[in-house]
Amino acid sequence: MPGRAMINSGAAPDTAALLEGKTRSLKLEDFLPHRLNVLSSLVSQALTRVYGGYSIGIPEWRVLVTLGANGVMTGKAIGAQTHMHKTKVSRAVAQLDQRKLLSRRVNAADLRESFLTLTAAGRSLYQELAPDALDFMDRLFEAVEPADRPAFDRAMNELTRRSAELVAQNEGRKGSKA
Repeated sequence: MPGRAMINSGAAPDTAALLEGKTRSLKLEDFLPHRLNVLSSLVSQALTRVYGGYSIGIPEWRVLVTLGANGVMTGKAIGAQTHMHKTKVSRAVAQLDQRKLLSRRVNAADLRESFLTLTAAGRSLYQELAPDALDFMDRLFEAVEPADRPAFDRAMNELTRRSAELVAQNEGRKGSKA
């Protein structure tokens, strides 16, 4: 369609091209969602070196660290904090429970829900992994100049906030079609 701009999130909009009715091309390597996905994948692969020797995957890692940092939580609260789907949280909890790294206490007010906490073995694993994970984060952050880190943090927070808004908008559209 003439005059319609195609999205190219990796670069600033070409206002002159838009005014002249030209379209921008969509290139995967410049598409911000793709670039963020590649970054996330690479960081996850590298981080696996920290916890991979303990035979836990990404979902179990997230649950372990979330409980280690927060204490007692429900699966629903873990899902909300980590942005993991409830099925992934449930499977990760089951695996950590099977390995005796966490314990469950049924919520008497809602029997469908359990309060989760790390066992002594889970806390020990968290305390063993935390320094290596923090060191990994520090080494990764070396790629960002110290003076740029506050701006980087603001950008990450804003991208997260905006993405959550877009998810909510999409959920609203799905609900209105039913």
